[in-house]
Amino acid sequence: MMKKLPYAGVFFFLFLTQILFAQQKELNGTVTDEMGIPIPGVNVIVENTNRGTQTDFDGNFSLEVTNGEVLTFSYVGYSTQTYTVGAEDAINIQMVEDAAQLDEVLVVGFGTQSKRKVTDNIASISSEEINNVPIPSLQGALTGKAAGVQITQINGKVEGGVKMRIRGISSISSSQEPLYVIDGMPLINDDESVSEAPINPLISLNPNDIESIEILKDASSAAIYGARGTNGVVLITTKQGKSGRTKVSINSSTGWSTATNKLDWLNAEQYIELLSEANANSYGEEDTYYTEEGGGFDQIANGTDWRNLAVDTDWQDYALVEGSVQDHTVSVSGGSEKTQFFISGGYNRTEAIIRGNDLERYSLRSNLDHTISDKFSVGLNLGVSKTHISRIGTDNSFSTPLQAVAQAPISPAYLEGGVIPNNESTIYYNFLMQEYNGDWDSDIFRVLMNSYINYQIIPSLSFRSEFGYDNNGQTEEYFAGSLTESASTNGYADANSVQSDKYNLNNYFTYTKTFKEDYDLEVVAGMSFEESTRKRQFVSGTGFPSDDLQTVESASEITSGTSSRTKYNFLSYFGRATFSLFDKYLMKGSLRYDGSSRFGADNRYGFFPAASAGWIISEEDFLEDSNVISLLKLRGSWGETGNAGIGNFASLGLFGGRAYNQRSALKPVQLGNPDLKWERTTQVDIGLDFGLLSNRISGEIDYYVKKTNDLLLNEPIPGTSGFPSITRNVGSLKNSGFEFVLNTTNIDNDYLNWSTSFNLSTLKNEVTDLPGGDIVAGQNIVRVGETISSFYIVEYAGVDPENGDALFYRNTLNEDGSRDRSTTANYSEAERIIMGSPYPDLMIGLTNNLRFWDFDLSFTFQGEWGASLYNSGGKFQSGNMRYEDNQTVDQLDRWQNPGDITDVPQARLFSTNGQQDSSRYLEESDFIRLRNVAFGYTLPSNVSQKFHVDRLRVYLSAINLLTITDYSGWDPESSYDNLGNSNIQRGITFYSAPPARTITLGFNIDL
Repeated sequence: MMKKLPYAGVFFFLFLTQILFAQQKELNGTVTDEMGIPIPGVNVIVENTNRGTQTDFDGNFSLEVTNGEVLTFSYVGYSTQTYTVGAEDAINIQMVEDAAQLDEVLVVGFGTQSKRKVTDNIASISSEEINNVPIPSLQGALTGKAAGVQITQINGKVEGGVKMRIRGISSISSSQEPLYVIDGMPLINDDESVSEAPINPLISLNPNDIESIEILKDASSAAIYGARGTNGVVLITTKQGKSGRTKVSINSSTGWSTATNKLDWLNAEQYIELLSEANANSYGEEDTYYTEEGGGFDQIANGTDWRNLAVDTDWQDYALVEGSVQDHTVSVSGGSEKTQFFISGGYNRTEAIIRGNDLERYSLRSNLDHTISDKFSVGLNLGVSKTHISRIGTDNSFSTPLQAVAQAPISPAYLEGGVIPNNESTIYYNFLMQEYNGDWDSDIFRVLMNSYINYQIIPSLSFRSEFGYDNNGQTEEYFAGSLTESASTNGYADANSVQSDKYNLNNYFTYTKTFKEDYDLEVVAGMSFEESTRKRQFVSGTGFPSDDLQTVESASEITSGTSSRTKYNFLSYFGRATFSLFDKYLMKGSLRYDGSSRFGADNRYGFFPAASAGWIISEEDFLEDSNVISLLKLRGSWGETGNAGIGNFASLGLFGGRAYNQRSALKPVQLGNPDLKWERTTQVDIGLDFGLLSNRISGEIDYYVKKTNDLLLNEPIPGTSGFPSITRNVGSLKNSGFEFVLNTTNIDNDYLNWSTSFNLSTLKNEVTDLPGGDIVAGQNIVRVGETISSFYIVEYAGVDPENGDALFYRNTLNEDGSRDRSTTANYSEAERIIMGSPYPDLMIGLTNNLRFWDFDLSFTFQGEWGASLYNSGGKFQSGNMRYEDNQTVDQLDRWQNPGDITDVPQARLFSTNGQQDSSRYLEESDFIRLRNVAFGYTLPSNVSQKFHVDRLRVYLSAINLLTITDYSGWDPESSYDNLGNSNIQRGITFYSAPPARTITLGFNIDL
C-alpha cells in the first residue's frame, strides 16, 4: 500500500528544489595552452556526474553548473586540471603539458616509433630548434645539434656546397653524402653547377617548413634504406595541419652580415719596402728597375704618385663587403577532423659578404591530409621553389673577389671618373671588371611532391602506397664582355641547362598487434622502385657586337655545343619487424634486397640485413620504484648498408661519338668491369640511454665501429691500356668512435626555465686494406694504417739563421727504421711524410635554452679539434715576396741579417726560398664557435589577445657571432671549392672566403 506524502513534505521538497535551481547557472570559459593558444577538443566534465562538454575550435565551452561543483579538464598530453565552481560566470583555464604522458615519437624509415622503444641510434631535431634562428639552408640548422655529425659549408658564398659527414668517411671514390628523404621521398642531391664550384642542392628548401629532422646514424636504423644508407640517412618531415581553428603564422626577419674574419695585409708603404728589398736580394742593390722612372712601381701604380703613397688600396675591403638578409614566411594551417591542411609561402634574399654574390628564393608548400572514411585516408605534400643566384668565379680564378688580395696596395681599384683599370694596370686581372662587365646567373626551379593513400584493411593491418616526384631544373648563363678577361675574343658567353627527374614508388603493409597485453608486434613489408633521369645541354660562343647583347644567340662563332642524357633505376624489397615483451625487452630486425642498374648483371642485387635489441632496465622490479633512475635502457645494433654512389654505367665498357678526319667515328671512353659490385659497410653500435630525477637529467652513451669493404675506387691503371682508370672493388677502411649526449633541466619553475644539451663525439678513421698501394693526390694520400686523405708533405724546418735560407727536414729512412731529422736547404733532399688529417677527431656541441618570465635566450657553441688545413695559396700570400703579390703582414718578420731567428725566410723576388709545398702552410684548424644565439621577448597573452593575436614574439639573433681559434687564415672551416669530383683531396684552402657573421632582427606572429 502506497503512502501519501504529507502536505508538509510536499512543500519542503518544492522549497529545496527551488533553492537548487536558483544556484544552477551557465558557466562560460576558454581553455588555452601555456602560450595562450586555444585548445579545441578538451573534455570538460562535472565530477561524479554524466554531465560535460568539449571545447570548440576556439577553445571555448559553455556548461550548466552549480556552485561548489568540481570541473575536470583533460586532454591528451596535458596534465588534468580541476576547478571548483564559484561566483564567476566566466573562467580561463591554462593547460600544462605533462611530460610523463608525452612519449616522443620519432620518424623512422617507412613509419614512426616511440623514442622509448627505439633500439637504434637516431638523433632528432625539432622545429623549435630549426626555426629559432633564421638560417638559409636546412643543413646549417643542424650544426652542433647532433653527436657524430659534422656539417661544414665549403666557403662563404651564398650557394656554397655543404659537406655533411655522419660518423666519419665510409668511402673513397664513391659518394660520401647521406641520403636525404623528405616526407618519404628520396631527394636529388647532385651538384649541377657548370663549374667546379658546387651549389648546395638543398638550397631551394625553406627551413621554416620543417617540422622535424631525424638523422639515422647506425646501421640498424639506416639499413631499411639499404643501398643508400652507408653514409647515414636524414629524414625531413614538413609541417602538417591539425584539426581545430585556422591558424596563421608569420615569421619575418631582416639582418646584416659581415665576414667572420679579415686578414692583415701590407699597406702601400710596407709593400714598397718589402718588394724593394726582395728585388735587391735577388738582383743586387744597384738594380733600380722598380724605382726608376717608368719602372715596375710606376706600372703597378698606374702612373699615380707611389713615392708619396698617393694610393693605398685595401683590396680585401673591395672583396669582402657588408651583406644583408631578408627572410619572410607566412603559413596557414588548420582543418576539421577529416581534413587538415598546411599552406606556406616563403621569400629569402641574401646579399653575400662577397662582392657580387647574392641569392633570391621564392617557395610555396601545400600539405593536405584527408580521411575519406574509417578505412581510407589520402594525402599530398607539394613544394615548389624558384631560386636565383648571382654567382662569382671559383676560388681558382682571378675573376673571383678574394683573389683581389693578391693585387698591390699601390694599384688603384678605379681611375678618375670611376673607370676600372685594364689588366695591364694591375698585377693580375681586376675582378671589378667582371662585376661591371659580366654576369653569371643560375636559376633553380624545383618541384617536390609526395602523395599517399592509406587503407586500413583490418584494425591491425594497413596498406600504404606512396608516389613521389622530385624535379630539379637548373639553368646557368655566363657572360664576359669585351672589357673582361675575354677581351681577345670580343666577349664570351655560355648557357647550361640541366633537367633532373626522380620518380619514387613505395608500397608497403604495416601490421600492428598487441597479444595478451604484454606482447607488442609491428611488421612492415613492402617494395620500392626509383627511377632517375638527367638531361643536359650546353652551348658556348665568342665574338659579340655589343656588351649589351649577352646571350649565345648573339655570338659570331659557336665554339662548343654538347648534350647528354642518362638514367638509372633502383628496385628494392624490404621488411622490418619490431617486438616488445612486457614493455621492456625490445627486438628489431630488418632486411633490404636492393637492385641497381649501375652494377654488373651478376652483382646487380645486394642483400642488407640488420638487427637490434634493447633492454629497459628501469622497468625491472629492482628499479621500477627508484626515485633517482627514471630511465635506463641498454641497446645494441648490427647491420649492413651499401653504397652505389658511382657513375650510372660504371660496370660497362662505353663508346662515344667523335670526329676523325672530318668523319664521324666511335671512340672507347670507358673500360668496363662486369664484376663490379656493391660497396658494403658493416656497423656495430652499443649504447646506453639514461634518465635521472624524473628525466631532468637524461642522455645517451654510444660506441660504434663501421667497417667498409669492397670499396668502389677509381683505380689508376697503366696508360698503355688507353684508359686512365677503372672502377673496381678494392680495399677497406674503418671508422670508430664514442658519442655522448647529456640533456639537463637545470631550473624549472614559474619564473625561470633553463635547459642544456651537450654532445661530444670522437672519430678514428683508418684505411685497413689497399691492394694497389698508396694513392697520392696533391697534398693528400690514402695509405693503409692512416686516416683517409691524410696530409702527405715535406716538413718545414724554419730558417737558417746564417743566410736566411728556408730549411726542411730530410726525413729519409735510416737503417734502423727511424727518420733522419737533419735539415737541408735543398728541397729535393727531403722526403714527404704524413703530417695530419683533414678530419677532426673530437667534436662538441653545447646548446642552452633559457626562459625568464616572457623573455627567452638560446645559444649554441660548436667545437672541433684534431683537423688541419693546408693553405695552397700560402706560397703567393705568405711567400716572403717570391712574387709581386701582396703579402700578409707576418712576412715583415723575414730574415734580414745573420743571426736573425725567424720562421720567415729572406725575401727574394722571383727566386724560390721556402714557397714549396711543405708543412709551412699546414695549420691546425681547431676552433670553438658561437654558432648561433637568439634573444626574444613574447608579449603576454592577455595583452596580445586584445589585438586578436595569439602570440607575438620579437627577437634579436646572430650566427657565427664569435670564433676562438689559433688558425691564422680567413676561417678554420672554409675550404677550396675547385676540387671537382675528387674525394681524395681534402682539407685544402685556396683564397676561400670566410662565412658570414649575421645579426638579425625579427618577429613571430600567430593569429
